[in-house]
Amino acid sequence: MELGIKNKIAFIGGSSQGIGKAIAIELAKEGVQPILCSRNKDLLNTAKTEIKAITGQNSFCIHADLSVEEVRRAVIDEVLSKFSRVDILITNTGGPPAGRFEDFDHNAWHHAFELLLGSATSIIRGVLPTMKLRKWGRIISITSMAVKQPVDNLILSNSVRGSVVGLIKSLSNELGPYNITVNNIMPGYTATERLNQLIESTPSFVNAKAEIPLGRFAKPEELAYAVAFLASEKASYISGTSLAVDGGWTKSLF
Repeated sequence: MELGIKNKIAFIGGSSQGIGKAIAIELAKEGVQPILCSRNKDLLNTAKTEIKAITGQNSFCIHADLSVEEVRRAVIDEVLSKFSRVDILITNTGGPPAGRFEDFDHNAWHHAFELLLGSATSIIRGVLPTMKLRKWGRIISITSMAVKQPVDNLILSNSVRGSVVGLIKSLSNELGPYNITVNNIMPGYTATERLNQLIESTPSFVNAKAEIPLGRFAKPEELAYAVAFLASEKASYISGTSLAVDGGWTKSLF
């Protein structure tokens, strides 16, 4: 399927590994110029090399911690100085630590807020003027199935990611007149380093596969296919939606 996004410019947060890297690869296959961003410089360079080998596309890399506001402003300045615009924005970061309510103090909650909601609002604010000027844009957040059905021992993620969905739904209403679609992907259990860490640290995750109707964990590229579609011209009338890619795990009707 021709997705109609060749030569678009995409900023992908958390793109040195896992779901973010898979998204960058899939978009690069469609001829999109990927801008990779990650806290891990070594993994970032490895991802750049891998994307080039698979797709032939060069990536622009930014080594940055998006949980820090001053860093986010510098990232936006660097991106706009280099490319002058972002057409496709994927807001994605690593998740906050596992734990229960009483395990976390105010600082932990503040960091979770900055990591998840703060990073999304800052980067969106930075790229929005050029999207509005060009009357075209795709904003896609990567949250979690936990926004529909809380996951045990993930109190920070369950709480703060829900606010990201509220932001995305509200923005879809505000930005529709500018031909900017705004959507959310809710990954289920996906075979990434993050899941491996949760399985090691949280006993309830050991049997997670048995809870999934399809009987297996997702591959990162399966999330990437959904993101590429929502970023495409083929999805031009889809906005304000939250799409679960979870193998049927979520029991919610809506």
